[in-house]
Amino acid sequence: MTIKNCIQQKLENAFDLSHIEVINESHKHNVPPGSESHFKLVLVSNGFAGKLPVKRHQLVYRLLADELNSSVHALALHTYTEQEWQALQNQVPASPDCMGGNGH
Repeated sequence: MTIKNCIQQKLENAFDLSHIEVINESHKHNVPPGSESHFKLVLVSNGFAGKLPVKRHQLVYRLLADELNSSVHALALHTYTEQEWQALQNQVPASPDCMGGNGH
């Protein structure tokens, strides 16, 4: 199973999500082709209601601790309630290009 699929499965099993995107952004970084080290996650759940963004992120970090301690170098987290997601018109900010690494 790919790391992306493993992350998605864990998130779907742990949260009552109405929308999920697991985007491998490794190609934007100075890593070998086919790497699975940098991910952008878009998670929409009313289970996030009443929780500050830092608490939402801590839930995800705990869930993905094994991946973060091994193969995953970075996560861009976008966690929303249904109402927040609708207010954003189902759009998330674009991730910036990598500015680090040996190639820059």
